Amino acid sequence: MQAIQLIDIGQPLQARAVPLPTIGSNDVLVRVRAAGICHSDVHYRAGTSPVKARPITLGHEVSGIVEKTGAQVTTVQSGDRVCVHYMATCGHCYYCSIGHEQFCTQGEMIGKHRDGGYAEYIAVPERSLVHLPEAISFEHGAVMMCSTATSFHALRKGRLQAGETVAIFGVGGLGQSAIQLARACGAFDVYAVDINTKRLALAEQLGAIPIDAQATDPVTEIRKRTGGRGVDVALELIGLSLTMQQAVRVLDVFGRAVIVGITDQPFVVDSYTEILGKESEIIGSSDHLVTELPLLFQFAERGALDLSQVVTQRVPLEAQSVNAVLDGLERFGEGVRTVIVP
Repeated sequence: MQAIQLIDIGQPLQARAVPLPTIGSNDVLVRVRAAGICHSDVHYRAGTSPVKARPITLGHEVSGIVEKTGAQVTTVQSGDRVCVHYMATCGHCYYCSIGHEQFCTQGEMIGKHRDGGYAEYIAVPERSLVHLPEAISFEHGAVMMCSTATSFHALRKGRLQAGETVAIFGVGGLGQSAIQLARACGAFDVYAVDINTKRLALAEQLGAIPIDAQATDPVTEIRKRTGGRGVDVALELIGLSLTMQQAVRVLDVFGRAVIVGITDQPFVVDSYTEILGKESEIIGSSDHLVTELPLLFQFAERGALDLSQVVTQRVPLEAQSVNAVLDGLERFGEGVRTVIVP
């Protein structure tokens, strides 16, 4: 089968012919119908976030059709529409037992620790699959497996309550989903911070208040618009030390800054003025949980989450096209979310 793999750090991905994955008794072979291209894949290609071994097939936003099942698989069958949860987990360690499988002691993230979805087929454990409702397209289902689910998990980590205010730093694929989910959860005002005018225009269409960080200091502007208070919850989805600082500085008393973006650079916090003196919090948010996915599907089915404008490009399973998308993401380019359609 064909796959697009990371061979050398800092170099373009390469198309390769690789063997069809084999499956064990508890595994499922899925024919990939859509695979989202995530900013995390930029970090893997650059080596900022190292993969386990190379060569490796990237891609952790995956949907498709069940092709073949192992002898002990009972929850899916050939022909089922499914999405692939990003983690292949053991199911029995302490973290799995308490419902936090993202910290599974034996867990492997697809597209980072084991082969992912930039391919015609992917093999995953049965427990990594969730049924994709007929009303949701494969492209949207794939995107929901990371950008949407990660945004939802971050809002839950931030303990967003109805009537609160939110600032979202970075309104690409994660941010556009975060805007809709924050409003669906009852946020009164959602401030969308970015430097890309097209993304800000889309954010405004989705009900957010756009803040152009090229034209103004976002912390000053948001504080002015909130009567000097700031916001209750801030999500940092970019992965820059500057925006992490801004997410903390824009908080009201008791505010929660949730850090999602990846960077290898530290950021500075004034421990008294910005944290202790306001009893505010800095919260790390690591990916998402499989138990959160059914509720996300319900948001989409009921119209509270619309990804039709978030998936802005579709490309074939072709190395040149995929590398071009990754190059654009590295430059924080125009698009929102691109999906590979094999």
